[in-house]
Amino acid sequence: MSRLTKTIAPDYFEQLYAQDGDPWKFATSAYEAEKYARTLAALPEPRYRNALEIGCSIGVLTSLLAPRCERLLAVDAAAAPLIEARRRCKRHANVSLARAFVPGEWPQGEFDLILLSEVVYYLDANDVADLAKRAAGALAPRGTVALVHWTGETNYPLSGDEAAELFIACLQDSVEIVHAQRGPGYRLDVLKRR
Repeated sequence: MSRLTKTIAPDYFEQLYAQDGDPWKFATSAYEAEKYARTLAALPEPRYRNALEIGCSIGVLTSLLAPRCERLLAVDAAAAPLIEARRRCKRHANVSLARAFVPGEWPQGEFDLILLSEVVYYLDANDVADLAKRAAGALAPRGTVALVHWTGETNYPLSGDEAAELFIACLQDSVEIVHAQRGPGYRLDVLKRR
């Protein structure tokens, strides 16, 4: 499989969602359900004041995370999945949804949780470094960053392991790893600001 070399643009995701409203089966996959449960269980705080989820897609994980947040901003690079995310999260008054293509369109604010689930490997190495810099600049004191990545083969610019390791390396002076685990086909890394 030939790997892409540049960050994948939002048009790629818009086309995927035009063909299938849930292209990765987030709402029905047992793999996704287990990964979401493990992600939530690994978060070190029972509640977060102001959380940011990058790459929320159709809002399945967003709706599960919402009860643990006073405020949750969930963003996605594509507009199409946000329609379903709004429907799915409408009962959560604390959730805001927006279209944003990170790292360039980084939202304002300070966050005590930044969740990057299955997104960093869509970026090339330069954009991962920029993403890490922006996350560090927006992370509250003792704030948490959670990274989740598929570790199987893809044609994305980075593998799941490469994406996670590069992101962590960029933040090594400001965070400590408080949780690291591998599940079937994914890795989960939780970082805490020193």
